[in-house]
Amino acid sequence: MPQSFSHSPLAANQLITLRALGLLLQLLLSVFGADAFGLSLTTEPLQYVFAIELAYLGVTLWLRHGIVRHSGGLFISLLIDTLLWISWLYFSGGATNAFISLLLLPIAIAAVTLPSWAPWTMAALTTAAYSLMLFAAPDSSDMAGSMHSTHAHMGHEMADTGGMNSHFIGMWLNFVLSALVLTTSVALISRRLRAADARLAALRESQLRQEQLLALGTASAQMSHQLATPLATLRLLIDEAMEEAAADVRNGAGNGAAAGAAELPAEMDLALRRCESTLSELRAATEAIRERHQAVVSVEALCTSLADRVLLLMPDVSIEIELDKTVQPRRLCSDMSLLPSLLALVDNGARASRQQTGEARVWLSATAVDNNRLRLTIRDEGKGIDAAQLQALGARPVASEQGLGMALMLTHASLERLGGELVLSNIAPVASGDISSRGTATGAASGCIASVYLPLLCAEEAGL
Repeated sequence: MPQSFSHSPLAANQLITLRALGLLLQLLLSVFGADAFGLSLTTEPLQYVFAIELAYLGVTLWLRHGIVRHSGGLFISLLIDTLLWISWLYFSGGATNAFISLLLLPIAIAAVTLPSWAPWTMAALTTAAYSLMLFAAPDSSDMAGSMHSTHAHMGHEMADTGGMNSHFIGMWLNFVLSALVLTTSVALISRRLRAADARLAALRESQLRQEQLLALGTASAQMSHQLATPLATLRLLIDEAMEEAAADVRNGAGNGAAAGAAELPAEMDLALRRCESTLSELRAATEAIRERHQAVVSVEALCTSLADRVLLLMPDVSIEIELDKTVQPRRLCSDMSLLPSLLALVDNGARASRQQTGEARVWLSATAVDNNRLRLTIRDEGKGIDAAQLQALGARPVASEQGLGMALMLTHASLERLGGELVLSNIAPVASGDISSRGTATGAASGCIASVYLPLLCAEEAGL
């Protein structure tokens, strides 16, 4: 989410400036503009009001950044500002003060910067204060008389007390209507602008991630091209070494050293086959992504393919698969990047389990969510992910003990392209003597759950 106006350092300075200008305006009107604008000043209480406002200005100047950091702090500061303005208005003529419409200012600020309840609260408070100053006045005729001399001086005499009362009621009604406009129209426009800013921020973040992935993809393509030649050379050398080892075994039958020498090229050949297979898959995936080729597969076929790939590429990893019967025949769109993405999650979980327990074990389960989404959960027995990195992993490169989290970032991007989502979470520890979700008694169960959400196809979309 983007940083809103009310949470930005600039907002703190702007609010302090407005507060200082408001205090300066009150002082100038009280000292130099009382006669010109017909203000009925009550001097002694106003001195206390100004003293409180000056002290409040100093405190908010010192704590300005902390106040606007949270919506509650900003609302309380605006509430105090409103109460101080009401106090100044009350002791400088009340409803007859020509500047009473300045009470709309905190409503406008709340409508722009705070949730919808804040401007409504401000509007209710200021309307109630205005109403009390208007209708709880000792005698409306006194108010009319206090304003009569001012309007006569300006050449706009009122006909009688009834006309003045109507004038004050019209001012009050105008204030109420203006407050309603601010709390509805302005708040609605501000909310839409904040939502648009949030969408733009999400788009900028997505664009940045895509740019990083594009750079990574370019580098991967270059390195895969560079790897082709040395892999071909290694293939020739290993074939020659295997032929020589086979000849040595034939010439020195029963020789343990010769048999051991023959096993080494075989292991090298297995590792090289894995490299060649991965490189071929990278080329095929690049071509499929370039042509936007997608295939429709069943959930059961996807999980079976994943288990086969784990057995082939990671024979030391034990994976337990649990499929919901209702989701087995369901189908989804897949491309060449889906299986490698799931394999990366399995590999991460297996390494985490091995580091924690000495055994590379992961659990895979498949269930349907809301009947239109597939949820694949990959669990491990590792120590979990640090809370500070949990939200960042998959969204951007994050330095860790294993690397920079690039595999998770690529997985996140691949799933996003398929309309899916990756959610990482930690498993809550199980109390000593309890039975964990995997059926084992433990006193410090932990681990990570990688939840993969993918859209499922309906029967018409799947061509059934």
